[in-house]
Amino acid sequence: MKKLQSSFIAMASTLKVVLLLLFSSFTISPISGYKGAQHPLDPLSPKELTLVQTIVKKAYNPSSNNTISFHYVGLDEPEKPTVLSWLSKPSTKTLPRRALVFTRVNEQTHEIIVDLSKRIIVYDEVYKGPGYPLLTADEQVAAIQLPLTYGPFIESTKKRDLNVSYVVCSTFTVGWFGGVERTKRVVKVQCFYNKDTVNLYLRPIEGIRIVVDLDKMKIVEYSDTFKIAVPKAEGTDYRFSKQNPPFGPRINGAAIMQTNGPGFEIDGHTIRWVNWVFHLAFDVRVGPIISLASIYDPEKHTYRSVLYRGHISELFVPYMDPTEEYYYKTFFDCGEFGFGQNAASLVPLADCPNNAVFMDGYYAAHDGSAVKVANAFCIFERHAGDIMWRHTELGIPNRVINEARPEVSLVVRMVATIGNYDHIIDWEFKPSGSIKAQVGLSGILEVKSTTFTNVDQINEEVYGTLLGDNTIGLNHDHFLTYRLDLDIDGAANSFVKQNLVTKHVNDNVSPRKSYWTVVSETAKTESEAKIRLGTTPSELVIVNPNKKTKPGNHHGYRLIPGAATHPLLLEDDYPQIRGAFSKYNVWVAPYNKSEIWAGGKYVDQSQGQDTLAVWTLRDRKIENEDIVLWHVLGFHHSPCQEDFPVMPTLSAGFELRPANFFESNPVLKVLPPKPVRWPNCTAKP
Repeated sequence: MKKLQSSFIAMASTLKVVLLLLFSSFTISPISGYKGAQHPLDPLSPKELTLVQTIVKKAYNPSSNNTISFHYVGLDEPEKPTVLSWLSKPSTKTLPRRALVFTRVNEQTHEIIVDLSKRIIVYDEVYKGPGYPLLTADEQVAAIQLPLTYGPFIESTKKRDLNVSYVVCSTFTVGWFGGVERTKRVVKVQCFYNKDTVNLYLRPIEGIRIVVDLDKMKIVEYSDTFKIAVPKAEGTDYRFSKQNPPFGPRINGAAIMQTNGPGFEIDGHTIRWVNWVFHLAFDVRVGPIISLASIYDPEKHTYRSVLYRGHISELFVPYMDPTEEYYYKTFFDCGEFGFGQNAASLVPLADCPNNAVFMDGYYAAHDGSAVKVANAFCIFERHAGDIMWRHTELGIPNRVINEARPEVSLVVRMVATIGNYDHIIDWEFKPSGSIKAQVGLSGILEVKSTTFTNVDQINEEVYGTLLGDNTIGLNHDHFLTYRLDLDIDGAANSFVKQNLVTKHVNDNVSPRKSYWTVVSETAKTESEAKIRLGTTPSELVIVNPNKKTKPGNHHGYRLIPGAATHPLLLEDDYPQIRGAFSKYNVWVAPYNKSEIWAGGKYVDQSQGQDTLAVWTLRDRKIENEDIVLWHVLGFHHSPCQEDFPVMPTLSAGFELRPANFFESNPVLKVLPPKPVRWPNCTAKP
């Protein structure tokens, strides 16, 4: 990902905004100070991916009729103390590089660790429990081609007066619904009709059930039970070239001109901007990984650690139609399909502004070869017109004081398109010390066909909203779980619930009857840190109990969540058992290198046996320990007509904000931008 592409485009009448910070001239963080050695958290390079492929294939000798497929190849992250020790004393010697590999060999799942330095396999174990690894893109492509040459399916399309040349299919994981576990890796294949539109997901072909065995790559179950008309194509195409008048208003373009280039520096995978420095990596399963985020403190003249490792861990998407045709649609997008594997190549000036810089990503294909995702990330300064801070003082006689500073932030973006949905993943860094994470949902709704054309005709449960003729948009949820390994001024941290408690005034001195105060409670074990937001007013803070400000407050960072969303499925419903990590919005657990994916290592057809909810049953100690904050944000999505035919972006997120981390406002001394001279203008802009 060392290739950088800049999309700077010169445009007339642009505004140049320059943010100069007092501390911008100080030395950079040690995380970028290594002397030519490879950073220990760098993702596997194309060369390393190819080396893994060579070592594993050699070990299993494909010429001996072994069938090998690669389902996950990623960095086997060194233990945190090892990384921190190396970074504190950087040298020219690279830490040993190892790869974590999930393969299928002769229809068995292997978990393998490859030592890239020694070019040997140091660990290889066959997994025999419930569940299977990530589906590969190549096997899904192969599976969706099968119906198109399958005799019974071709007959089914003829019965529906459909031309098979316009049929496009897609794979759907089957889940787990109790009873004996499946012994085969299978998916269901649903097909769509894309004649006269590219919006295939709005034209499902109903009544046909297709099950494909991925290991044998053949259709193993087929049935055609009923017919219903495919929804019409009219009005479904979202391409601009296919739109007809009347058009909406024209959106004015804008550009940022930075004559000296971007206001940030990229050194390999390390990014430095204003007072922040952090590491960015690409992973086939979770997408962007932010590591070693540290902020410069001008009072202490040093960088201070905030976030050791942060990423989306899992996305649980259960649909609410329990009928035979749709009940199984309960997806785990990271563990089954992979955010990185489905990363879209970002489009300059559409997905990212003109001042963005792009980075590529790489992952291992089904056969282990390196796949490049061009423009997987974009990094850009956001000049949104927001205010960093301000005050107008009118209380001093004969004086009016106005002070304000414009907000500028740095954004890292990736988009994962998994089937019908697009997920816009943003990490935003602010000079004030805040880190904001946001996910935007766009794309196409999951729909099913119906005979209804008006809500007045509906005389049964339809499990969604009638969006147009013969089209039901299905109700569903999105639960995103973030893994946030915060290291606030070091690894030893505690989780504090600052409960806001109402107090009564009983002294007959004040005319007031009540007030609220803060009653702090430090969680000692995992069970005390499980929180469903919205039940009790409180501030949630990760603190370093070993370090205090001058007035005596513990250094900390506060979680500012968005709207509280909780699962509505019964706890013993099978999808909820697998997605039990969504029960609470906040979990805190001790750092454990192996506890990365909230849904477990092997999510496809899993039974909920290896999840965050299971790990925390051990009720481990979390006070003054190296801890990880897990935050679940969610959406209950009841579709509406404005979501049709393509959905305007719906966003949610949270903020990690300093709480007594600094001695005072860290952006108080930000230098105001220089005045801009506007030529040939008679009025101020």
